[in-house]
This record gives sequence, structure tokens and C-alpha cells, in this order.
Amino acid sequence: MSEATLLSSPDALVLVAQRGAVRTLTLNRPAALNSFTQDMHVELRAALDGAAADPAVRAVLITGAGRGFCAGQDLNDPGMAAGADGKPDIAAVIEANYRPLALRLQAMPVPVVCAVNGVAAGAGANFAFCCDIVLAARSASFIQAFAKIGLIPDCGGTWLLPRLVGRSRALALALTGDKLSAADAERFGLIWQVVDDADLPAQALALADKLAAMPSRALVATRQALDASQALSLADALALEARVQGELGRAHDFAEGVAAFQQKRPAVFKDR
Repeated sequence: MSEATLLSSPDALVLVAQRGAVRTLTLNRPAALNSFTQDMHVELRAALDGAAADPAVRAVLITGAGRGFCAGQDLNDPGMAAGADGKPDIAAVIEANYRPLALRLQAMPVPVVCAVNGVAAGAGANFAFCCDIVLAARSASFIQAFAKIGLIPDCGGTWLLPRLVGRSRALALALTGDKLSAADAERFGLIWQVVDDADLPAQALALADKLAAMPSRALVATRQALDASQALSLADALALEARVQGELGRAHDFAEGVAAFQQKRPAVFKDR
């Protein structure tokens, strides 16, 4: 197995590394539980844009440095400075940072795996849920902390939570702000899988490697179709399936997949 190559400065707020076809992004403010700042958002969006634009990247893996994944917004960050009325302009912070972050993740041209290595609170939790597949260390936890400071879920939380766990559980999680264990998050359907803490890095990387070897274009089309179908009738979802299948059926990867199956050999997918 090849070594990872660090593509960023070792003291960057988001560490960027490449190993094979997997680009790993590590939130790197461990002393602050990787809470978001304006500067971190700038580096994170640049790292995601860089991965999206690089044809050598076929999967992205996101995790956190230290004992936490992401504690949400750093309330002491200068980006939270008061507006003209002397009060924080949180809407501006969301428009500038969290809305583009959630939309960037949803539009990534490759699958995104998230390895939650510790606490994921507030926007940090919803940031994780924006990713395609989420693994969590057994000691990790998830907290919709917004109600405790008089706010509502952001970073896509109002859209994601009811879709992931249903209205009843979404409301309970958001209204109480109670901590949810990784095991309960898996049981609720918020995340894909819980793994032992020591095994998380290797299992997350193995999953990213697996996805990187699969037909990226089809995986991304699957994400898009599943999201779109939530607002469609069955008839319209069937029409969407036919249109997307028609496009994919004319692509390289479908022909390669069929040929590899018939010839009993591993497929080499190239579409992205």
C-alpha cells in the first residue's frame, strides 16, 4: 500500500493528503476540537474544490485531528463579529460559510466518506451528515447543540435530520440538544457504521479505497437521484431513473463493467 503524500502545510487548518485515488482532508484545530472559523472554512472549501477539480481523485475522506471531529462554530472567531446593530449577523455567517459548504458536498463529483473520530456537535454533526457515508468511532458522539444557545440546526440540519431519522426523532434531537452516542446514531440511521476507535482510520480508508475503484459517475448519479426522488412522485422518480440510466448506459463505465463481468476480470472504471 502506497504512502500518503501531504499536499498542504503541516500547520494548515485543513490538512490535505493523497494516497492512491483517495484525497484525505483532516480538520486541524485539535486544541479547539476542530471548531469552525472563517479561515478554516476558506481552507476547507478550497480543499474540496481542489479535490473536485483533480481527475486523480476518485474518493474523498474527511476526518478530524485529535480527540474531536468538529465542535461546530467557534463562537469566539472574528467571523462572528457584531453587525451594524451591534449584534452577531449569523445569517451572514451561514450564507458565507455553511450554505456553500453543504452545497459543495452535495455536488462533489466523487463519493465522500466521513470518519467521525470524536465529538461532532452543532454544525460539525450536520457537516458529517452531509457526506455520503459516515463511519464513527465507538467513543464518538453527536449533538444538535443549537437549541442550547437559542438557534436552529444549520449546515443543512433542517433538511437532513428528518430525512435520515424521521420527524419525531429529528425534533427530539433538535429540541433537547441531548448527546447521542455513536451506537445510537447508527441505530437511528444517522450514520452507516460504528467501529472500534483504533480501527476507524484503517476501515474508513479501506471504504474510501473501495469506492475509488468503483464507477464514480454512477455513484454520484445515485446520490443525486436518491436526493431528488424525495420530492418526486413514483411516476416522476421512474422517469428520472430512465433518463439517468439512459445517460449512464452510453458511458464508458457501463460497457467496461459488462465486459469485465463477461470476461470474469476486474473492471477498470474511468468515468468521473
